[in-house]
Amino acid sequence: MKINCLIIDDEPLAINVIKNYLEAVENFEVIDTFSNPIEGLNFLKNNKVDVIFLDINMPVLDGINFIKSLENPPILIITSAYSQFAIETYELDVLDYLVKPIEFPRLMKTLNKISKRLEIKNNIPHENIQESPFIFVKIDKKRMKKIFFNEILVIESLKDYLKINTLTGKYIIHSTLSDFTDLLPERNFLRIHRSYTIAIDKIDAVEGNSIEIEGLRYVIGRSYIDHVKQRILNSSI
Repeated sequence: MKINCLIIDDEPLAINVIKNYLEAVENFEVIDTFSNPIEGLNFLKNNKVDVIFLDINMPVLDGINFIKSLENPPILIITSAYSQFAIETYELDVLDYLVKPIEFPRLMKTLNKISKRLEIKNNIPHENIQESPFIFVKIDKKRMKKIFFNEILVIESLKDYLKINTLTGKYIIHSTLSDFTDLLPERNFLRIHRSYTIAIDKIDAVEGNSIEIEGLRYVIGRSYIDHVKQRILNSSI
C-alpha cells in the first residue's frame, strides 16, 4: 500500500530534505509539494492525501491555522525549526512534531507511527499490527530498507557504523549502538556488550560469559553480565 504524502513548507531546501528522505523509503510516495499553504489547501480539495508534512512559520497562513481550516485532516506531521509550538499542535491531533534539522533516526520513528496509524484506520486486526513490527534503516545514500524486528539476530558496532545481522541478510548503517538500541522494543532486545545488542528470542545457548546465536558466540561484557543473565532467566519458562 502506497502512503501518499504532501509537503508544505515555505523553504525549498526544507522541502527537498523531506522529499529525498521519503522517496528513498518503501511504501511512501510524495505526490506534491507546496511553498504556498493556500495552494496546498486548494490541492487538498480535489486530491486524497494520507499524510501532510507541514511547517509552522509560513507567510499568509501559518501551520496552526492551516490545520484548523481542515474539516477532515489526514495524518499531520509538523516540521519546524522551533519546538515551542509542540504542545499547541498536539492539541490539534498532530501525530508527531519534528524539529529541524531532521535526522534519519528521528524520521524513522515517525514513519513507523504513520504506518501503525494507517493500519488501525484501515481496520487491520490488532494482532496483525503486533505480528510484524518493523523499522526503516538507511543503507545507502538513496535507499532505506524495511527491517522486521523478528528477523534481527545481532546488531554489531563498527565504530561509527553498525552491522545488522538478520535472518535474511546483513546491512551496514551509520549509527551508534546506543542510539539504534533505543529504537528497538526493550522486551525483545538486550545490550550484552559495548559492541553487541542481541535478540533475546534468537539465543540458542548461554555458556559462561558468552551467548550463542546461529552457531556464533558473542562475549558478554563484564559490566553487563549480571543484568544480561537476569534478563535471560526472566525470559525463561
